[in-house]
Amino acid sequence: MTVGIPIRRLWPEPSTQPLDDAALTTLYCRADEPHLRVNFVASLDGAVSVDGYSAGLSGEPDKRVFGLLRMVCDALVVAAGTLRHEGYRAVRLDERRRAWRRANGLAEYPTLVVVSGSLDLDPAQAAFADAPTRPIVLTHADADPPPGLTDVADVLRCGTERVDLAAGLAELHRRGLTQLLCEGGPHLFGALTAADLVDELCLTVSPLLAGPGPGRITAGDAAPPRHLPLRHVLAADDGVLMLRHARPRPQSMSTAPGAHGI
Repeated sequence: MTVGIPIRRLWPEPSTQPLDDAALTTLYCRADEPHLRVNFVASLDGAVSVDGYSAGLSGEPDKRVFGLLRMVCDALVVAAGTLRHEGYRAVRLDERRRAWRRANGLAEYPTLVVVSGSLDLDPAQAAFADAPTRPIVLTHADADPPPGLTDVADVLRCGTERVDLAAGLAELHRRGLTQLLCEGGPHLFGALTAADLVDELCLTVSPLLAGPGPGRITAGDAAPPRHLPLRHVLAADDGVLMLRHARPRPQSMSTAPGAHGI
């Protein structure tokens, strides 16, 4: 079913036909191996926000793909600062997307994973208190949880003075959460890039000049450049571009949705 503003494929194999949700799911489907996908929206001049929030850059087509990416993942990874600033609610899906997950042998809802070095978290925030699946918090050995946090989330300690992201992701994989979707923020994206943990970047480019001030989609310490080849380019009728870059996939992977290929 195609809804709202049409989205079409520009590359490869350009098509004038709008992509329905089944076609989009095929383009963004799951991998056969552990996989970390990062999803961001940015302006034409590289801004990560407008008036301090990413919502000013996101329109209907971006939100449509945003929802599909949540549908196909095992866990949604987000930094504590982004969780607080963007006011995350519980990660829920509509019945149609829950049905897709059940048909593909997945839990009805993805697990929320919050990365926090300070554990400055509010257990009463809806992302925790109203979560349909118990969230996970990745932190380090020296952090003290606030009262009530362990009542609503599993706290996993990876590293000593700072969160060891590689160890944290390995623990998520051990728990069966192998298809990970990261929604930021920029410092978490920068740290994942520095640790060479990013397998894929889905970037929506909004047709907007935000002007000086807002930061980029990545931040933090300098790291070596990482090459991510372009996999597809989609365009919506409102002028939005959706780019997907990903590491080369092993030959054993399939692109059929039922086979969970990339």
